[in-house]
Amino acid sequence: MKHRIIGVALASVVMTGGLLTGVGAQTPTQRPQPAAPATRPSSPSQPQAKGEIVARLGDVEIYADDVRADIAGLSPRDQAAVARDPAALSRTVRLLLTNRLVLREAQAKDWERQPGIAARLEKAKEAAIVESFLQAMAAVPDTFPTDAQLQAVYEANLSAMVVPRQFQIAQIFISLSPSGDKDAEEKARRKLNAVQAKLKQPGANFAAIVTAESDDRNTVDKGGELGWLSDPQLRPEIRAQVIGLEKGTVGDPIKLEDGWHIIKLLDTKASYTRPVSEVRAQLVEQMRDEQAATNRRAYLTKLIEKNPTAINELALSRILEKPGK
Repeated sequence: MKHRIIGVALASVVMTGGLLTGVGAQTPTQRPQPAAPATRPSSPSQPQAKGEIVARLGDVEIYADDVRADIAGLSPRDQAAVARDPAALSRTVRLLLTNRLVLREAQAKDWERQPGIAARLEKAKEAAIVESFLQAMAAVPDTFPTDAQLQAVYEANLSAMVVPRQFQIAQIFISLSPSGDKDAEEKARRKLNAVQAKLKQPGANFAAIVTAESDDRNTVDKGGELGWLSDPQLRPEIRAQVIGLEKGTVGDPIKLEDGWHIIKLLDTKASYTRPVSEVRAQLVEQMRDEQAATNRRAYLTKLIEKNPTAINELALSRILEKPGK
């Protein structure tokens, strides 16, 4: 816990909503490739996939092609996450194994013949077909966005690309009782005075004093270091002091509601604007996601316009009525 030094958490630089202002909408591609349903544990009765065995649970085996097919059915964002994180790939394989094992047990009991299951399976099938088809109709061309479109969005969102200045700080924390006990407060004051006296000694070792005196047990083994904190993350009382400190110096004690904070400024990083090369991958992913959503809405709007909706409100109002009324 960083004992109320941190104020408002700094969000990552991610643009949401209105990202594509000024960029022309793309129309769905003419020859879409339907995406596979998201959940696809195949039946053990189907022909086994080829390739190397990558996992086994009991006598249930998962082949390399099984995993490839499972990943192919994920969204582009999830596919990218799996590619970046080996642990995510391992979780995918474990889930696939578990699904296969459960599926085999269910099929052994003819579970699909249970009352209501057939209807649920049909709904799931319909939902998978609808979602797959809509994804295909909303597919974004591989050429989107162009460099010019990317640059336009980058410049339109330039303020969101600014990384605030950052401060690497350490602290000695002396806690205060939340009950406002006078004796406890006097004890904390005496400890504060003793710590200040140590800090004023020639050659004082801040990290050693942290180890001996700080009440922040989460940072005592790190010399009181809190890491890099951005300008907006700091409490106003802390920020006001840190801004005026020179690198390597210690400020006067700051009293907050949880206790006394003695801050040392270790280093600073100036604010800067992230270049387009640094945010390119993130921007491309977001632009493609937004464009796909735009294409999807456009397709649905046209489809509904061609097939006007008619609802029998009277009949609809009777649906939730109890029989006999």
